Amino acid sequence: MKNNKPWYWIPVLNFASGLPYAIVISVSVIMYKNLGINNEDIGVYTSLLYLPWVIKPLWSPFIDLYSTKRKWFIAMQSLISIAFLIVGFTLPMNHFFMISLAFFWMAAFASASNDVASDGFYMIALEKDQQSFFLGIRSTFYRLSMLTGNGLIVIIGGYLEQLYGDKHKAWSYTMIIVGLLMTVLTVYNYFATPKSEAANNSKASYSDSKKNFFVVFASFFQKKQIGIILSFILLFRLGESQLLKMLTPFLIDDIAVGGLGLTTQDVGIIYGTFGVLALTIGGILGGIVISKDGLGKWMLPMILAMHLPIIGFILLAFFHPASVYYIYATVIAEQFGYGFGFAAFMMYLIYVADGESKTSHYSIATGFMALGMMLPGMLSGYIQEYLGYGNFFIWVFLATIPGLILSRFLIYPKDFGKKTEEKVKG
Repeated sequence: MKNNKPWYWIPVLNFASGLPYAIVISVSVIMYKNLGINNEDIGVYTSLLYLPWVIKPLWSPFIDLYSTKRKWFIAMQSLISIAFLIVGFTLPMNHFFMISLAFFWMAAFASASNDVASDGFYMIALEKDQQSFFLGIRSTFYRLSMLTGNGLIVIIGGYLEQLYGDKHKAWSYTMIIVGLLMTVLTVYNYFATPKSEAANNSKASYSDSKKNFFVVFASFFQKKQIGIILSFILLFRLGESQLLKMLTPFLIDDIAVGGLGLTTQDVGIIYGTFGVLALTIGGILGGIVISKDGLGKWMLPMILAMHLPIIGFILLAFFHPASVYYIYATVIAEQFGYGFGFAAFMMYLIYVADGESKTSHYSIATGFMALGMMLPGMLSGYIQEYLGYGNFFIWVFLATIPGLILSRFLIYPKDFGKKTEEKVKG
């Protein structure tokens, strides 16, 4: 295999995949909360933005069959940049909520397509042992981009709120900055990603082009254990899907209504500093241990590492500690656990997608994952309002149990992802 210098393009390509997802799914929650939208509407409408990731398998075969993955993700990243710029200009307008949601939808569809192309490019450009090694790096930079949104971008938004005293103006400028940042990332990826895909995959492309769309799609559902596989994918993030939607409102809401009363900048700083460091260490470590020992040894410990930190938010909700350090400790534990644990889930999805039409099959698997995020997320605002924050986090913790149980029934090679080439000593 030719050396295509993966260290030069994997970090930025995955950063450019994660940033739009962070802005559409997470930062929109913070922005709308600060612009006066209630928890129920935030839960429903921002969760509906998951829909493009849910239905992306319907058009992913076209990305598999036509043109190159590289051309697709460059085009989609360009469209994302334009959409975010337009969102920035619409926020000061009347009826900004629905208008900005429309352009977030545009960005979401382009981002989902970008993910399909980027994932396919990753699996085509790297050997399997490289995939497992770079899995931690890939996951880390994807998540780092999300924390850049939840951290740096939110800090900028909070700073501009204080500077102008006008939250609509502040978030308008913030979204314009996001659009410009996406433009820079798109230009970098245009020049940094290897251009040898067509030559390396000419035979595969010719063969795939003869496949019927429905054959490619239906072949996914002919995999062994497909019922358990789909149940696991749908339920694995049942708790996290609700936690992510209501965590920011919990941090920002006043103590009188059960929140922690943090400012917008506080939230950005917490996630953008220690959270980034913890996630980086967890993500890299997750990829390394799978590459060393295989997925079988680490699946259960990684799932537990990902979900046990929810207990910290239960304690925060009930005891409301005066010191901010308890909040930092909880966020650090949650981010490390997420970075470490999610690597196992991603590696399992690569196993599920392995074989012919792996790009399409991977997108189908992640589409079901998005469905598992969207539906519970839509209800999260109503559940939180009914239970209150403390009981809500208890419910979220209990919601992680079905996925944990199902993981014990999955059949896969225990050494999947393990590096097979050993260095010769001496």
